[in-house]
Amino acid sequence: MLFSEIVGQNQIKRHLQENALLGRVPHAQLFIGAEGSGTLSMAIAYAQYLLCKNIGEENTGGNEACNTKFSALMHPDLHFVYPVATTAEVSKNPTSDKFSENWRSFLKNTPYGSLFDWYKHINIENKQGQIGVDEAGDILKKLALKSFEGGHKIMIIWMADKMNTEAANKILKILEEPPAKTIFILITENEKSILPTILSRCQIIRFNSLNTVEIEQALRTNHHCSPQQAALIARQSQGNYNKALQLLLNTDINEEFEKRFVVWVRAAFRAKGNASVIKDLVEWSEDLATLGREQQKQFLEFCIELFRQALLLNYKSPNLVYYHTTVDNFKLENFAPFVNGNNIEEIFEELSDAIYHIERNGNSKMIFTDLSIKLTRLIHKK
Repeated sequence: MLFSEIVGQNQIKRHLQENALLGRVPHAQLFIGAEGSGTLSMAIAYAQYLLCKNIGEENTGGNEACNTKFSALMHPDLHFVYPVATTAEVSKNPTSDKFSENWRSFLKNTPYGSLFDWYKHINIENKQGQIGVDEAGDILKKLALKSFEGGHKIMIIWMADKMNTEAANKILKILEEPPAKTIFILITENEKSILPTILSRCQIIRFNSLNTVEIEQALRTNHHCSPQQAALIARQSQGNYNKALQLLLNTDINEEFEKRFVVWVRAAFRAKGNASVIKDLVEWSEDLATLGREQQKQFLEFCIELFRQALLLNYKSPNLVYYHTTVDNFKLENFAPFVNGNNIEEIFEELSDAIYHIERNGNSKMIFTDLSIKLTRLIHKK
């Protein structure tokens, strides 16, 4: 991965390069950034810059054999850790090494991929992955060995917030006092879920979401989008390059989410004074409960955004509205009057609470049924 291949984040690129050239490389760094901001891509480019001794503004010109190994993501001194779970092939004690081939193909095809994309790639959408204590043991064993090429050893821990407490406690000492020339790069989208003892041992680098100009230019350069298409997708993606690529390459997910959303709000609207419609909401909840938890969370996040878009229309800000509905006879303009200052905060709160409970393995059917009944009241709140 080259620095030049990363969309935006130029200030962080310069900061990392300058520190490397000056020999001021912290032994533990934490990259914090939202999905699609390029944290993982930056970590790999930085690792290549350090291990291959590349110089200059571009991440090229160093050790050719080393750069070739990075192209294949098979450098012996670069190690990855990421959330995993049991599958049909890995029935017990899942660790990152058992998914290494999947990981390399995932990075090559979707370097800006999300956690849900990864779970889908290894067929565990219905589970929540974690970085467990067996993984921590592997980290200690790998870093106890000498570097293969006599330079740095780099451990990239992606989605470090998925590390359970037992695993985090096991690596605390090596994170604070690692062997010589050992570098940790932890990556997270959720700083609040990182243990304070881990945070205190890392130098933090925060990634901003990408701006529309950066995404638009990347789409035109890398994917030959027309100016009009690139501009529209850049607005829709809201700073998330992964979302931009999904919008470009696959519209099926959003279309399916929109259909579920429309069925839901229509039933909630009809349910006022009509108890028989509650049955429809329960059936809708049962259907949604069949999805994997990550997909359920994605749907709820989609709902939050659609409510936000409707609110903008209600508040006469159509220039900020980018979403165009596809379901027959459903228009945001007609839905917007039912989303207002008196109910939007409660709607957002209920949706956020549902995401929280889904993350903590709550009963999906009960969560969605409760949410639906509450929406029947909120949607009519003047």
